[in-house]
Amino acid sequence: MLDYTDAMNDQTERGHRTTVPEVVLDRLKAAVGPGGWSDDADELAAYVSDERRLYQGSTPLVLKPASTAEVAALVTICGESSTPIVPQGGNTGLVGGSVPHDDGTEVLISLCRMDRIREIDAVGNTISVEAGCILADVQAAAAEAGRLFPLSLAAEGSCRIGGNLSTNAGGVAVLKYGNSRDLALGLEVVLPDGRIWDGMRSLRKDNTGYDLKQLFIGAEGTLGIITAAVCKLFPLPRSWVTAFIAVTDVAAGLELLARVREASGGAVNAFEVLPRGCLDIVLEHGQGHRDPLAESHAWYVLAEIEAANDEERSRELLTEVLAQASDDGLVADAVIAGSEAQRRALWALREDLNAAQKPAGASIKHDVSLPLGRIPDFIVRAQAATAKAVPGSRVLAFGHLGDGNVHFNVLQPPAMAPQEFLELWTTISRLVHDITVELGGSISAEHGIGRLKRDDLEHYASAVELDLMRRLKQALDPQNIMNPGKVI
Repeated sequence: MLDYTDAMNDQTERGHRTTVPEVVLDRLKAAVGPGGWSDDADELAAYVSDERRLYQGSTPLVLKPASTAEVAALVTICGESSTPIVPQGGNTGLVGGSVPHDDGTEVLISLCRMDRIREIDAVGNTISVEAGCILADVQAAAAEAGRLFPLSLAAEGSCRIGGNLSTNAGGVAVLKYGNSRDLALGLEVVLPDGRIWDGMRSLRKDNTGYDLKQLFIGAEGTLGIITAAVCKLFPLPRSWVTAFIAVTDVAAGLELLARVREASGGAVNAFEVLPRGCLDIVLEHGQGHRDPLAESHAWYVLAEIEAANDEERSRELLTEVLAQASDDGLVADAVIAGSEAQRRALWALREDLNAAQKPAGASIKHDVSLPLGRIPDFIVRAQAATAKAVPGSRVLAFGHLGDGNVHFNVLQPPAMAPQEFLELWTTISRLVHDITVELGGSISAEHGIGRLKRDDLEHYASAVELDLMRRLKQALDPQNIMNPGKVI
């Protein structure tokens, strides 16, 4: 082993490290070989900026290992030289957890070349995939085998399964299938000392001690690098029944959810809520969209149930529920998709919302979760608080109503400059998060902590929670080389 003592003298804590020594960079390059690394400034630019352009980082080297053994070799070298690592999947995260800091002291390990689907077990309903697999490709491979991999989110065409697991991604099907954490049976992980933990088990029951995989799911690469996973598959639904519904208010949407779940026997796949402002933005800034209903309404629900065997009966069932809800004053209007093309058009209104917000101006975004019954109160109180703090601002409060996840986005006032508005992020977020926590909610439902919410976690988490997190980090990563400065 090379002697890195001199190179490590000043590399103890993040923020007090020197640049990565050339001898370390050379050894890292050799470990992955030609084609497995890049130090080209133009290519590096795509890796060092986050999806929202809130963070701009720097790295001397992007490493692209092609196997778990190569990841282990890289981590071993970094451990020997106390070189910090930023693991990265598709770099679609929304809290700055997948980009390096701006001092150039961290190397970035991208899992993009590790994109093999290792095995599909149609009998056991599992799929074994490498961390660099794009989520849409995992979905397609499962469908080809006559199975469903239900994780679904707006970035599925570019996000990667390792990142999904590392952030415990949610998406639109959590109501029926759960978060990424609920879909994982086993993991393969490279630990901060370079060892490989092979936990690629496909067992539905395994009570042999601590459930180690759960340490790394949601840890955002701070405890190790997920290199592969065994995930659950499900029977492929024959069809879906999808409806776009105008409800009188959010409370009416919650009552409708309860009725649809009861009538369908728990077959509700998704139940999304969005205000008129969201629809207006998609219609204005999106392409190829049209208003599904004849008149404008304050609140809408996009509901979908899986039709396991009898699509016509499922359609009749949903029609009956909506008719009764209309008689009871919960529903003002509704349309049920009559074809797959119509279904996709309805979903596009929801899925294109994130992209449509960008030309609408700067926004301060929140990803919170609440007990279902407290969502209406939260929206009213948070809207009032942000309107008082920033007169003229607009609120888009939308999200996964069925699992309590609200994306509470505050848009800049038209007369205010974008940067001036974004400087209010801490103030606005504290108002929104205070109300969230007061109502028994969480400041991060599905996006993670990263850098954006690290100080918020410090503020809202209990002393015991923070102590346990820090002890765990210290035990697994005593040198603090795994994604330092993120989460805690």
